[in-house]
Amino acid sequence: MAETLIQCFDGHNDILSKIRDEKNLDPSAFINGFESAELDLPKAEKGGLIGGLCAVYPPSVDLQPDENGVYPELLLKDATKPTMEMAKLLHDIEKLKPERFKICKTARDIKEAIKAHQFAAVFHIEGAEAIGENLEELARLYQDGLRSLGPVWSRPNIFGFGVPFKYGSTGDIGPGLTDTGKKLVRECNKLGIMVDLSHMNEKGFWDIAKLSDAPLVASHSNAYHLSHQSRNLTDEQLRAIGKSKGLVGINFGVKFLREDGERNRDTPLKTIINHMRYIVDIVGVEHVGLGSDFDGTTIPNELHDCSQLPKLVAEMEKSGFNHDEIEKITSKNWISVLERTWGE
Repeated sequence: MAETLIQCFDGHNDILSKIRDEKNLDPSAFINGFESAELDLPKAEKGGLIGGLCAVYPPSVDLQPDENGVYPELLLKDATKPTMEMAKLLHDIEKLKPERFKICKTARDIKEAIKAHQFAAVFHIEGAEAIGENLEELARLYQDGLRSLGPVWSRPNIFGFGVPFKYGSTGDIGPGLTDTGKKLVRECNKLGIMVDLSHMNEKGFWDIAKLSDAPLVASHSNAYHLSHQSRNLTDEQLRAIGKSKGLVGINFGVKFLREDGERNRDTPLKTIINHMRYIVDIVGVEHVGLGSDFDGTTIPNELHDCSQLPKLVAEMEKSGFNHDEIEKITSKNWISVLERTWGE
């Protein structure tokens, strides 16, 4: 008899961008799978990945960062088309195979999808440049199923200052939320849209911590103490997330894991476990999950796609996590924090 896989629910992937860039927005690419994808349905089923937050990311296109790593702002008119294309792609995947893929708007939806052996997808936006100052687009996107939103990617916009990618620096770079950004956070709280802190700079993080009445969530971030990347979280930030009954999703990106910050695929899975254990010790095991960043960054060779997630589970067992702790980190904690955030 085949061994039962530990179920995994993941806090961040960029497969929609991958399909947009390589497969011309073809929804069958996700259902049937393709070689260069780190996450598609066949690989998910093989690895026990039952669902996750699927990011809609408007790319910077030809915009280049300055000498400090700061990107120019992406304008509303340039962000709208890719955002809407990828949102439609998510729905097209569901229409193509509704018995195997479901866009989930509630924690109950997620639980029902898991029971029905459907991939439980949550519509997430990473970089809210397709939303204007009056926030009219936010209400429409919510009706379209949006339930999680990162106000910024690592570039400034009308809502705040996305932290530049910078090794050897904390995230204390640039100003905090704008007045429009504060308005966005309040409206997300009102609607029950999770606000993702993973690309927020430090001042913006603390603005949201002060303003928001929802759990603080960083969907794909690691511990600054172990890897001095600007995108990683300080101990003080980690403690604030734990106090809010929020969650940190562990990012598999090697440059966010390694002490030297290098983009080196020959990074052992133990490095992921080190971040996991460090953050668990600060926030508690109930507030840590997975935030792979599949198809969005460079991940270790051993974990070359989501079919290999059982290797990570085996490494967790080897490192002393018990079965209950593993189930919490790999899936249950994400479902619980979404339940709390969405007001169920």
